[in-house]
Amino acid sequence: MSQTEPETAAPAENQEPETLTIRENFRILFKASRAFWMVNMVNFGDGIAYFGILNLLTLFISQDVGFSDHLTGISVSVFTGLVTLCMFGGGFVSDKLGVRRALTLSMAVVLIGRIILVASPGGGSMTSSMLWLAIVIMGIAEGVVQPALYAGVKEFTDPRTATISYSVLYAIMNLGIVAETFVSPFIRETYEISGVFWTMIVITILMVGGNLLFFTKRIEKRDRVLEYVKPVKNDTRTWQQKVRALPFLDSRFIFFIFILLPVRTLFAHQFLTLPDYVIRCFPAGVGARYEWFQGLNPLIIVIFVPLIAALTRKVNIVKMMIIGTAISAVTTFILVPGPNLTTLILYVVLFSFGEAVWSSRFLEYVSNLAPAGQVGAYMGLAGIPWFLAKATTGFYSGLMITNFLPDNSGTMWFIYGCIALISPIGLIIGKRWVEKGVPQDR
Repeated sequence: MSQTEPETAAPAENQEPETLTIRENFRILFKASRAFWMVNMVNFGDGIAYFGILNLLTLFISQDVGFSDHLTGISVSVFTGLVTLCMFGGGFVSDKLGVRRALTLSMAVVLIGRIILVASPGGGSMTSSMLWLAIVIMGIAEGVVQPALYAGVKEFTDPRTATISYSVLYAIMNLGIVAETFVSPFIRETYEISGVFWTMIVITILMVGGNLLFFTKRIEKRDRVLEYVKPVKNDTRTWQQKVRALPFLDSRFIFFIFILLPVRTLFAHQFLTLPDYVIRCFPAGVGARYEWFQGLNPLIIVIFVPLIAALTRKVNIVKMMIIGTAISAVTTFILVPGPNLTTLILYVVLFSFGEAVWSSRFLEYVSNLAPAGQVGAYMGLAGIPWFLAKATTGFYSGLMITNFLPDNSGTMWFIYGCIALISPIGLIIGKRWVEKGVPQDR
């Protein structure tokens, strides 16, 4: 990686952030620049389109394309794993192109992939090839979108509101998911899954057009708070020094992101396992509206992420991570006694609350740990555990579904809960060391 230096220093970066009240945090944030809200426009729209497709992708591939449970799990896992794998390089793309161009380019490419996906069942002998082509195109493009969004928050946000800014980014994405999951069953009832996917394509077209029209180069330059950092033309470092500066050799960073791998597998099961669990273990009327159960998660995130972030902004990040991951892991054992509508709703609610506690603080920790000019790279590499969770979970989720559903679902969830508990236990063990990475007080 090239050595970097800022075009002009960002004054707030070298000063202790001013302590603000909750009201002042939100007042500053909601008066933020157009560039910040354009980043969140893409964030909102892609929350609708990406999860609108992901929530139904398992059913689409098995029912419309005709893959087996095992091959369906693998294909969805390849897609979601590819998204996160490409975030590693996507972070460097964002740092190189800048937030505005990275978002526009990636959303245009993902549009092509979504069109190929929805057209794949009618491809005859090419159906399988079209599906895999769509998975590759969408995976690569989405891998650029996510780190660009994270970098955009840091680049266009007042540093004093960092904690709440990242929570708002996360909440707005989930607001898009809420909107999608509410209307999806009605669209699916009339136009089937392909009708939902075509709706997501229209939303993607609107995002690309909006970004081209309203997120201009002039707006990007005018609204920067943290100046864009560009590579130095004459980098005099040795190759050993360059290698040592790479994010994946930051031991504290690597431990922090990898210890989250076990609990991340639960997030993968929300779209790999939960759809079939609801469809196969509950009455048909429940299965017909299963997106509403998926919609409970983002609804809780929208409400509680900014609120919890505001109320706990002075609590150190790692403590919040421990509490949140513990809630998400322990909650899984609620499903062990067997299928029950009340416990299913309780599971989704409590699991989502745990996510609300720790999700945005994870982004904040990585952003604070990253050196100037490497935010996109660090954010991209922070997806390693997400990549591993998504890339590996699908290789056994289909087999678990076949072997444990519908008659022995409790055993399946017990196994998943035990795996997830490794994360909070690991964070407790490494707490003091991880806390030294960045200042914890706001």
